[in-house]
Amino acid sequence: MSAWPAFIGLGSNLGDPAAQIERALDAIAGLPMTTLVTRSALYLSRPMGPANQPDYVNAVAHVATAMVPSALLTALLAIERRQGRQRCADQRNGPRTLDLDLLLYADRVCDDPALTLPHPGAHERDFVLVPLAEIAPQVAIPGHGRAVDLLAGCTSHGLRRFVRPLPVLAQTALAG
Repeated sequence: MSAWPAFIGLGSNLGDPAAQIERALDAIAGLPMTTLVTRSALYLSRPMGPANQPDYVNAVAHVATAMVPSALLTALLAIERRQGRQRCADQRNGPRTLDLDLLLYADRVCDDPALTLPHPGAHERDFVLVPLAEIAPQVAIPGHGRAVDLLAGCTSHGLRRFVRPLPVLAQTALAG
């Protein structure tokens, strides 16, 4: 059975977003016929949708999988649901506990109502391209070019590296 490279975008801005991403990465690593190859650092970005929501924590994961794209997407949506994601058509780009997007699956191109590959907009969003280029700079987004080359033309969402705040006890020790 052949394993194909796939890249998954992760995002969260509710309920300890960094912990949501880490739990999702653990769940992805546990998927059948799938190996977590590597993952990016965590990044903070301003929301794409309504401005009255918290910033997002984002990352990208590279997996090798023998699951077909539709089965992988179904598994990702199940992970979202287990972590409290409720999809509502009227809240597109709204706050969420977890958002898992199948960005790339090998060099597959698909435009189907249930799955579009590569993920629409992936080639122009810094919260996708920066972590993607961190772990796979030479990966090509079909029809658009290599991740590293697309960075210059991407839309900025105020991306910055996520740094987990120190626990209160550590902050007190540093101050004293």
